[in-house]
Amino acid sequence: MLPNSLKNLIDHFSKLPGIGQRAATRLVFFLLNQPPQDLKDFAQSIIELKTKTKICQNCFNLSSETLCAICSDKKRNPLIICVVEDILDIIPLERTHQFNGLYHVLGGLISPTEGLTPEKLKIKELVARIKKHPEQVEVILAFNPTVEGDATALYLERILKPLGAKITRLARGLSAGGDLEYTDEATLINALKNRH
Repeated sequence: MLPNSLKNLIDHFSKLPGIGQRAATRLVFFLLNQPPQDLKDFAQSIIELKTKTKICQNCFNLSSETLCAICSDKKRNPLIICVVEDILDIIPLERTHQFNGLYHVLGGLISPTEGLTPEKLKIKELVARIKKHPEQVEVILAFNPTVEGDATALYLERILKPLGAKITRLARGLSAGGDLEYTDEATLINALKNRH
């Protein structure tokens, strides 16, 4: 019914997370009505996604240079390192405009059932960064409040404390506009412990 050129593009779009056949079809028909130069620019951006994207040699964030924009920013405090599970975790933290340090992307959380052991994460690299100024560095562990997140935080605390770095975790508690009646017990416990 549809030409192969459209079918192929619909199939490619439908492989993207959160995009089903219907949404993929709408995207393809939208692109079909765009000016040829816009389509060329779009295609070039997809090609450059792999060819011009690098990994920051310091924190393992995405970059177009050897160091990412955050690590190269001289206004950031290099003695505060926020450790995150993956690159996508940096985005919401940066949106707050409250963090002025650097990041360290672990590349996952410890999860033996999924084959993610400490050796497969960027833990050695984190230790090396901290060893440069051990007594002056503050490490913020910013993981999702899951079993894997808590296990990874405990593991890192055990490894990093002997280095003399100050280790903190993100506080947990009630969300703004939350209702106590529907809040789970673990969240309430953390809200009580971290009250101010």
